Order: sequence, then structure tokens, then C-alpha cells
Amino acid sequence: MGTWFGYAIAAAMLYGLHQVFTKLAADRISDGLGGLVVEGTAALTIAIYLVFLWFNNTWTQKATAMGIWYSMLTGISVGAGTLMFFLLFQKGGPLSAVPMVLAGGAAVMAICGILFFKESASWPRLLGIAFSIAGLLLLRYAPGK
Repeated sequence: MGTWFGYAIAAAMLYGLHQVFTKLAADRISDGLGGLVVEGTAALTIAIYLVFLWFNNTWTQKATAMGIWYSMLTGISVGAGTLMFFLLFQKGGPLSAVPMVLAGGAAVMAICGILFFKESASWPRLLGIAFSIAGLLLLRYAPGK
């Protein structure tokens, strides 16, 4: 097991809580303002992390122009995705739909990994992609709340 696995577990837990809190907030704040609060708080959290690195003399941050560009595209994707989740919940979407939505995103990532990053296209991986897409499509036919 790689040293990355603990970070994967933490990210999964935090992103899971992200959707739970978004669901709780969705009926109490508008989509645009809610998204701004989410992303602004996220930026503040990262700024605190950077200050922590600076004051602990563990700063190893670096950047290239392409790194900044791809990070900006990531920010656009995260911001727009956050708005979509607020709208999903405000329109009556259940919290139980989120895993299939995220599985659809995982399928996009896996396909990009295979096509653009030359990752292996093994049968288990391809089957996982197919199941992810099927799960996302099945949401359309799931009973309401």
C-alpha cells in the first residue's frame, strides 16, 4: 500500500462530508451565494495551510505558467461543480444520488487517464467505467425522495 492511501481515505471522507453539508445548506442559501461561501472558505483554508508552511519553514511551493493555468481550470470546474450540486439539491435531488454522480466523474477521469495519460485499459477498469456510467444513467429512473 502506497504512502498516498491515507490521503485518499482522508479526501474521500472530506469530499463525502462536502456533499452532506452542501445538502444541508441547499435549502438555506441560494446556489450562487452558497457556492461563493463554499469556495471562499476553501480558499481561506488553503491560505491558512500556506501560512502554516511558511512559518514552520517547510515551504516547498512552486509554480509554472502551465501549472497555474491548469489550476485555474480546476478552480472553474470545482466552482461550477459546486453550483451544480447546490442546484441538484435545491431541485429535490437526494443525497443518495451523489455517489453515482461522483462515479460518473470517476468514469470521466478513468477515460481521460486511458486516452491522455496512457494508463492501462484493463478489463476491470473498463468494466468499472461501464458500471459508473450505468449507475449514473439509472439515477434517471430512481423513485423520487
